Amino acid sequence: MLEQYLPFVGLIIFGNIENLVLSSQGVVARINPLKLGIASIICVSLWLMIGTFATQLLIEYVDFINFIGGLAIFILGAQAMYASIRGE
Repeated sequence: MLEQYLPFVGLIIFGNIENLVLSSQGVVARINPLKLGIASIICVSLWLMIGTFATQLLIEYVDFINFIGGLAIFILGAQAMYASIRGE
């Protein structure tokens, strides 16, 4: 069962790292940690459900999905680092 998710392991690992970066950005921006935690849990749960069902339907597009997901993670990470360097 888990072998169907192996092509997405890199995306899963780096996506979780990106979630930590975005959460730390929220803490630095002094967002209520409880609201941030609840929003984070909701988003992660939604992505888990989408990912579980979409993987079964779209497994033939794994390379395209990995590229788009990796690009999104890179852009969000660069944006977060840029904002933290500027002190925003």
